[in-house]
Amino acid sequence: MALNEVTITRAIVETYMKKLLDHLDVDVAVVGGGPAGLVASYYLARGGKKVALYERKLSIGGGMWGGGMMFNEIVVQEEAKAILDEFGVAASEFERGYYTADAVEAVTTICSRALKAGAKVFNCITVEDVVIRENRVMGLVVTWSPVEMAGLHVDPLTIHARHVIDATGHDTEVLRVIERKADVTLNTPTGKILGERSMWSEKAERLTIENTKEICPGVYVAGMSANAAFGGPRMGPIFGGMLLSGKKVAGLILGAGEGY
Repeated sequence: MALNEVTITRAIVETYMKKLLDHLDVDVAVVGGGPAGLVASYYLARGGKKVALYERKLSIGGGMWGGGMMFNEIVVQEEAKAILDEFGVAASEFERGYYTADAVEAVTTICSRALKAGAKVFNCITVEDVVIRENRVMGLVVTWSPVEMAGLHVDPLTIHARHVIDATGHDTEVLRVIERKADVTLNTPTGKILGERSMWSEKAERLTIENTKEICPGVYVAGMSANAAFGGPRMGPIFGGMLLSGKKVAGLILGAGEGY
């Protein structure tokens, strides 16, 4: 069969536009394609929610891709191994309570399962603002990441969402927009982002899960965003808290509670 370049282009443009148009109004908009965002997307989509995940980079996976210092292995603790098992990611016991997994296998498998559950990933997209009505975040204002990087003056477009998850990691990108531009008080001791503290793996893993919650009307924090928002420490290349945080935030939005 002869191939036509214009047909190839039409196939990409028409299919992508249909996907985009179908997700201009969603149940949950997840911002950040790291482990917490991907895991949340999987459980939410499996629970029947229309989910769109926005990642500013070309690739998804966040900090999980590189493991620790580009040694592409990750560590999870006992409590989180069950999630890797559920996704079908192989994990080996290193010492009692410590399990290692291949970072690439973990990212690609979790992403694949999220997509097969029905979530849609839109990469190379940056969230530059939010939509607020009556002090509740109702959606996102988005643009192409290369537009932002080039400093081009191009107006963005809007996505409506009943719930937003900030899973952008250390930078808490959605919360910083809200803090800077909106008259909304965050559910922290100061009403502002407290900021990430120095490394303390044990405490950080616990607080990542504890701090996963609704931080202002319509917006939840998960993963490292939760710790950075509430002033928790960083944890390094142990990812159990991220996985458990993603599952917890999905349960909260689905109404199943923290035990989902």
